[in-house]
Amino acid sequence: MNLKENNASLEGTRIIISGGGIGGVSAALALAQKGAAVELFEKSAEFREVGAGLQIGPHGWRMLEQWGVLDIAVNAGYLPKAIQFRDAVSGDDLLRLSFDEDFERHYGGRYLVIHRSDLLSILVDAARDAGAQLLNNVKVVDAATEHEGDCVKVKAEIKDQHGLRSVEAEVLLAFDGIHSTLRKKFISDQPVPSGYVAYRGTSSLAEDKGMSELEDVLGYIGPDCHFIQYPLRCGELLNQVGVFRSKNYFDAIDNGAVPEEWGTNKELSVAYKHCHQSVQSRVDYLWKDRWWKMSDREPLDNWKKGRIILLGDAAHPPLQYLASGAVMAMEDAACIADYAADYVAENGEVNWDHILDEVQAERIPRCTRIQTTGRFWGDLWHESGRARAIRNELFRAVSGTGWYKYADWLWRYDHRERAYVKNPDLGKMPEELKDIVGS
Repeated sequence: MNLKENNASLEGTRIIISGGGIGGVSAALALAQKGAAVELFEKSAEFREVGAGLQIGPHGWRMLEQWGVLDIAVNAGYLPKAIQFRDAVSGDDLLRLSFDEDFERHYGGRYLVIHRSDLLSILVDAARDAGAQLLNNVKVVDAATEHEGDCVKVKAEIKDQHGLRSVEAEVLLAFDGIHSTLRKKFISDQPVPSGYVAYRGTSSLAEDKGMSELEDVLGYIGPDCHFIQYPLRCGELLNQVGVFRSKNYFDAIDNGAVPEEWGTNKELSVAYKHCHQSVQSRVDYLWKDRWWKMSDREPLDNWKKGRIILLGDAAHPPLQYLASGAVMAMEDAACIADYAADYVAENGEVNWDHILDEVQAERIPRCTRIQTTGRFWGDLWHESGRARAIRNELFRAVSGTGWYKYADWLWRYDHRERAYVKNPDLGKMPEELKDIVGS
């Protein structure tokens, strides 16, 4: 527990946040708890998260505890006993990651699954209770750092029902998502489609005879697809996610075209025909009126421009395979709040130029590693033929807590240790993996 929580070390500091997702609201909470005057602008009419279930590893658990919202999050979510990986074709068990007492001792936290909207609602209430101003129907459309003598400030242009107006602050945190408006000030790039699409669905767990006893996160991995299942809301709901490779997408790309429509219901209807019946039988439970085209972006080597910094999916949107996208944004939020408070504690004043430099020195290599490893992990899940057989044997060969060494870098992370500031090479892909992924 950080003993500097809920203090007034940033009192008098004015901060603007663009974007009211989990990352932006987490930053509003973390900074307001330290006394900062926070204004968050969200373009939508309400605070809401797209999708359903969200997995929070022990690295996220510890931040929820630090911010004082852990108990309410646990009461709203579900604590699975393990993650189970199974082969999607044969249905055979491959690997079980147990979330027992030894896991909790080793990682300093539990593994939580929670509905996205529930977590966001909890964070919104806590941020407002801490004094943050969270405003809907307001979009940050532009921003710039201005210098007036010794004074440096950010001037942001916002658009609301009254039109355009300007607001000022000492720093602007851009948590405005994978389609970030403010990222365009740093680089002219686009999201990178993976060619995979996700379908999601929730249903009553108690009424589902085939799944009513489920207590784990269950993941079927197979050629060109995977399927994830776990309980939500204290076991009331069953959350299911089906992800598959879109043939329409890759056929169009191979012909030099950009596909307009891909991942459709027609593709879903045949995507799992090669899978075990325990997977095929679940497709009917997925929502058919919407689907999500899975994309990330190439890692950036700079997130800072003056007093503006990109964070969350605006800076480092990952593919979903490490189940850490939301926690990465939460880490950003905790990092900037703690580093700012630490600087004030050591120097008696705030220096945002130094703080933002330190934040990105820590976060860029950390997030680059997650983005890069996430791509590799997805490839590993979706292998076929001989590679699938080798992967399965490697998974089966891991016993007991032997898998800890593969997850420690992700789940034991603590931004307060400044490990990546001290050694940026931690963010590089291990040499033994480079040949595999062609890096």
